[in-house]
Amino acid sequence: MKLLRFTEGGRTRIGKLVGDNVIDLSGVAGVGTSMRQLLVDLPALRGALEAAVEPAYRAGEVKLEAPIDDPQKYLAIGLNYKAHAEEARAAGVPIPSSQLWFNKQVSCITGPYDPIEYPGVIEKLDYEIELGVIIGKRCRHVTAVDARSVIAGYFVTNDVSARDWQSRSPTFTLGKSFDTHGPIGPWIVTDDEIADPHALDMVLTVNGEERQRKSTGDMIYNIYAQIEYLTTVMTLEPGDILATGTPEGIGMAIGKLLKVGDVVRAEIGGLGHIENRVIAVD
Repeated sequence: MKLLRFTEGGRTRIGKLVGDNVIDLSGVAGVGTSMRQLLVDLPALRGALEAAVEPAYRAGEVKLEAPIDDPQKYLAIGLNYKAHAEEARAAGVPIPSSQLWFNKQVSCITGPYDPIEYPGVIEKLDYEIELGVIIGKRCRHVTAVDARSVIAGYFVTNDVSARDWQSRSPTFTLGKSFDTHGPIGPWIVTDDEIADPHALDMVLTVNGEERQRKSTGDMIYNIYAQIEYLTTVMTLEPGDILATGTPEGIGMAIGKLLKVGDVVRAEIGGLGHIENRVIAVD
């Protein structure tokens, strides 16, 4: 299934995408307004959700929202593609010897087609296409062999980064967490629909110019190794987001940082695309 959140008639609801139609799932018994709670209940509700065929809206007639707006954690791994790690090393950033994780504060999350804000306090704004993974089960001490069993699904994310703020402190959090700097979506593709999450093509363009293109198979630490590593430390909860790394071609490395008015499109095969315009704010 392709699970989503949408607004129509001034009301935001949970739905699913079938072809070009958004099916409203709010009438299914047990479905509320929280995608996080739906992921908890998904095993019990799956049959009813799959059977729902109405009410239906044309996708172009509704506003797609971030597919989840209430995760408890948004964790992202840095320097997880070989060529990107090398371009970072060329810029003076050492390649870590283990997985490098940081937080994006959940308040940065925004919709798949909503604007990216460029406040005046930022000097260097950048893009990073990434495969987003959403956790479906409360879990701790998960082995890589079992890791796929705790994944609810996948979506496209752009780890928008304020590079100047990122470099101001030992942790990346501030430079990764400005409001609207976490566009995600356009929906959650459930794990059963993806044969191999490590065989998906990623493409990011700015104003139609290709900047990044890579397969998710080029990760240094694959998704299952990431989950094993994280759950050694902490409990992951349903709805938690993992951003699994970006390939080479970031703006900082190629001398093409984002500007006001730029349109950033990030697409992953089988998952759809998100597209966001950069706007100026005070």
